[in-house]
Amino acid sequence: MKEKLAVLVLLTVFSLRVSAQNEKPFITDKISDKYAYVDVIKTYERIAAKGYKSVDLFQKLGNSSYSNYKLDKAAAWYGELFAITSDLEPVYYYRYAESLRFICQNEKADAVIEKLNRKPKVTTRKKV
Repeated sequence: MKEKLAVLVLLTVFSLRVSAQNEKPFITDKISDKYAYVDVIKTYERIAAKGYKSVDLFQKLGNSSYSNYKLDKAAAWYGELFAITSDLEPVYYYRYAESLRFICQNEKADAVIEKLNRKPKVTTRKKV
């Protein structure tokens, strides 16, 4: 008898949960009219076109172009980045070289990889 009562209570609880899932979806059209969409990449490109140069700006522009498969733009932005500094993480060397290979500048890509190979390796020692 107790088992039947327990099963009946569980079925009742689960049926209430199932009926709670049939709510009306939240409509965002009214809310989205109040907010403006800003294309950050276009804003960064306008800033760069005005002559502002920074490592962070060119990293963001290069990474954005690279991740969106616009490797010709990425090569240009990474070129600007490497004109400012060469003290970068190895991933930037690889991305710049890959972007250069995409636009058929293989000699320049080989030079970038060679620059990475000549860069001193930093090793960290674990404390014992």
